[in-house]
Amino acid sequence: MSKITNFKLDFDQDLEFYLNKNFPGFEDYRIHNKALDARGANRGKKPIYNYKIEVIYPGEKFSAYQEQFNFLGEFKEKPIIVGAGPAGLFCALRLAEYGIKSIVIERGDRAHNRMKHIARFWRYNEFDKDNNVCFGEGGAGLFSDGKLITRIKSPYVQYVMNKFVDFGAPPETAYVSNPHLGSNKIRGLIKKITDHLKKKGCEIYYNVKVDEVLFDESQARGVKLSDGRLLESNNIVLATGHSAKEMYRHLKEKEVKMVPKDFAVGVRVEHRRELIDFLQYGRFVHENLGAARYKLTYHNKDNDKGTYSFCMCPGGYVLSSGTDEDGIVVNGMSNFARNSPWSNSALVVSVQAGKDFSTDDVLNGHYFQRDIEKKAYEASMEHAEGKQVPTQRLKDFLEGKVSKDLPKTSCPSGIFSHSLNSVLPDFIATGLREGLESFDKKMPGFINNDAILMAPETRTSAPVTIKRSRATFESESHKGLYPCGEGAGYAGGITSAAVDGVKVAMAMIRKEKNV
Repeated sequence: MSKITNFKLDFDQDLEFYLNKNFPGFEDYRIHNKALDARGANRGKKPIYNYKIEVIYPGEKFSAYQEQFNFLGEFKEKPIIVGAGPAGLFCALRLAEYGIKSIVIERGDRAHNRMKHIARFWRYNEFDKDNNVCFGEGGAGLFSDGKLITRIKSPYVQYVMNKFVDFGAPPETAYVSNPHLGSNKIRGLIKKITDHLKKKGCEIYYNVKVDEVLFDESQARGVKLSDGRLLESNNIVLATGHSAKEMYRHLKEKEVKMVPKDFAVGVRVEHRRELIDFLQYGRFVHENLGAARYKLTYHNKDNDKGTYSFCMCPGGYVLSSGTDEDGIVVNGMSNFARNSPWSNSALVVSVQAGKDFSTDDVLNGHYFQRDIEKKAYEASMEHAEGKQVPTQRLKDFLEGKVSKDLPKTSCPSGIFSHSLNSVLPDFIATGLREGLESFDKKMPGFINNDAILMAPETRTSAPVTIKRSRATFESESHKGLYPCGEGAGYAGGITSAAVDGVKVAMAMIRKEKNV
């Protein structure tokens, strides 16, 4: 029987030497988890790796990873999955494992064509409302750094990681802590997943939008597409992402139960990568530790406001990623190598439903986001061309000065100098200033003359939760409607969205197949 053991090694210690010394005669080993702990490296403390290793001796076998899937056959009506992001694709994938074909509807194009639309926006300001950083095959996850970090506890997390490896992700994706595919690699993986689904008999419709979800009283009956087609099904999965605002408005009209939820708003901060690496690694900065990450938090006890870093992209880029022609939003990404000269992170302040915006209308959180995004766009039209991002040196933001000059940046659509106080609500700007002063005490040098802030970061999470049953995963108000993933308020990243897609697939299987 195999043996699983946990231990720590200095970053420069040889793993196999340790195993030979402590497990003499072993035949093979497999890594279950590997995590770098570089806390204190900037104070001279040696970084370490935390390992979880499975070791076998001659005649033993590794414990089985693979699940077994019984062929269950199709549903009476193919389930319809709205959205080909991580939640929608993994929902379809899990159904296909059991021989259940589905229909996936995606408003945008395939990933390689989607890239052309995005490049034309960044370069020529030709905006496509259905093919952008949020919409199209792969969803927003295609441009979110390819991070597979998650804090959720679910048996399906390992399934998701293994599937990514099956479709071409590096083997370590299945075991390293905080795995990272990079936006360049995840595009190829998404194509392989959709090609696989087609081979399994799934139908995938691109460049067409669901205009209406059809109900027979409170039972889902199908969808009406933007090209006029009607598709029937008694199982509709809504995996539309957090930026499909038309769908939120439609659900409100249909009286689908939704509630406002908290989210966060702020900026992207960008530093030179070499500075962040040094601030985190200190004298170990030239060791092979990879581009450095950070996680920073600040809490104001007087007003119960939190300011924190989010979606940190070491060696990455800041992208203009809006979904409205008259709105600007920023997001971050990095490729697999994480080798750009810059590192960036969202710095955001909590926005509380009922406190920072009224809950009289369930969509007021959306309107709150939209107002900020329009202000950024109007400033860009006034001072640039509408695609460039409002930007301010970090020190100038703290001192209330408009930046006279700006350093080079990673942002492919360009930047322009502007006071971010005129874009952000006062409580957001105040929370950022307080947080930045706190972060500089935790990472001395975080505030420096070359650091810049780009705004606004508004799409941190969905502004609503589409209420669903904990037992059946169906909408609390409409049977056969399955709110799923980040847009429904049940996920916060690629992995958790994919896991939620798997959960919804299993819920439908339990209902339709009574298993």
